[in-house]
Amino acid sequence: MSTSITPTGETPQLPADSHVETTGAFDIRMFIGALMALYGVILAALGLFAFSAADAEKTDGFNANLWVGVGLIVFGALMAIWAKVEPIRIVVADNEPGAEEPKDIAAL
Repeated sequence: MSTSITPTGETPQLPADSHVETTGAFDIRMFIGALMALYGVILAALGLFAFSAADAEKTDGFNANLWVGVGLIVFGALMAIWAKVEPIRIVVADNEPGAEEPKDIAAL
């Protein structure tokens, strides 16, 4: 079960045996942002260090690897900022009393 903040900024009433947690580093936006930023760093490095005259001739002097790499780095940073500013909140039900205690399998 998930919850969201209402347009007025208020959190809906939660059940008594639950609490709200955020997804943190396991948010899909963090994975997408990290992957895009990694690809961006690779492309930007290729654009800076491996841009030859033949590549410039193919693209009319436009260093496509460099600029696409910079764009991907910016996109990755925006995804990470979005995940930090507006985290996904989920309602987690508390365990029943005794649920954390190990059970004796032989008794079952």
